[in-house]
Amino acid sequence: MIVGRDLEASSLLHLYAPLLIYIIINLAYCLYLKHIAIVDVFCIASGFVLRLWVGACVIAIGLSHWIVITTFLLAVFLALAKRRDDILLLESGTKVRKNIDGYNRVFLDIAMGISASLVMVAYIFYSIDESVNERLHTHNLYLTSVFVLLGIFRYMQITFVLHKSSSPSKILLTDRFLQLVILAWLASFIIIGFWR
Repeated sequence: MIVGRDLEASSLLHLYAPLLIYIIINLAYCLYLKHIAIVDVFCIASGFVLRLWVGACVIAIGLSHWIVITTFLLAVFLALAKRRDDILLLESGTKVRKNIDGYNRVFLDIAMGISASLVMVAYIFYSIDESVNERLHTHNLYLTSVFVLLGIFRYMQITFVLHKSSSPSKILLTDRFLQLVILAWLASFIIIGFWR
């Protein structure tokens, strides 16, 4: 009976720990950290990882280290794209946030390129991770990487060529090309990972 209580307490700790950390980071972000360039982007990315952690606790599945890293890096990439859009607004005379002086277009272009590369590498490692392959009973998940690369390139095209990286959710809701890529990735992931 005591073992059962310890197990239950441990499960609750795994669920409530990320929620508590999420609240602390959000409060710190709202009060101070959002004004510090680079730190603001990492706070945003941490929030996505914590949501992933809570989701995994709720449905009781283990997380690959690589999916955590991929999620963090993808969130960094998207937040940097948003900061780049803020720089474009600043160049046209509108200052949207205090910490924008800690960024410039060259830095953000390089940081986005590095982040995009790391996202791709992390996703490939996730797709060939032995624990993931065992859970999904496949060694072909790496084939979905082509859609991840296509999605990243499309987002970079929207950011660098079309200069429309204002909001990741807005882009997701309006860009038909990106929607089709995400659907193709999801379909290929389901077919390869779950179709038996």
